[in-house]
Amino acid sequence: MHVRRLTGGLAAACVVSLSLLGGQVVAAPLDAADTPLAARVLTYDAGGSAEFRSAVDRGAAIWNESVDAVELRPANAGQRANIRVLADNGWPRALPTTLGNGTVYIGRQAVDQGYDTIRISAHELGHILGLPDRKPGPCSSLMSGSSAGTACTNPYPDAAEKAEVEGNFGGALVGRAPAAEAELIVD
Repeated sequence: MHVRRLTGGLAAACVVSLSLLGGQVVAAPLDAADTPLAARVLTYDAGGSAEFRSAVDRGAAIWNESVDAVELRPANAGQRANIRVLADNGWPRALPTTLGNGTVYIGRQAVDQGYDTIRISAHELGHILGLPDRKPGPCSSLMSGSSAGTACTNPYPDAAEKAEVEGNFGGALVGRAPAAEAELIVD
């Protein structure tokens, strides 16, 4: 899972600044209410994705690297998955049932036409995460899908797409940690 810790440096800078000014600085542990809640975990079953299994796993990993509010994990044996991923001979598509649940088809028709399998996987998983198609669109937009052309192999969501998924699943992160990793108490 992708974790952002830009503010830890800010806390360290405050500690150094305060100690240089002669103030006493004590780091206090975070309260339990301030600790970040875990991302919403969605499981996927790629057992029916045939030759596209590694592309599906990479597409899920890209989402895990890109957003904090949700994490895609392979389902354990016998576990009912939120997302089923299947290979077929048609065009790739996603059939969401509810946010975070549904079926993804990695269609061989697009692959045979030259579209990138990892981009297809990440794009279709994006639909399950609540994103619509944005056609026509540039290659920098994952959800532009096939309108970006076969030369486009970018499997990463852009900033707006990441923000939308964070917003879709952000309710799972109520009570996230404040800006600093430790409270600063200045005497």
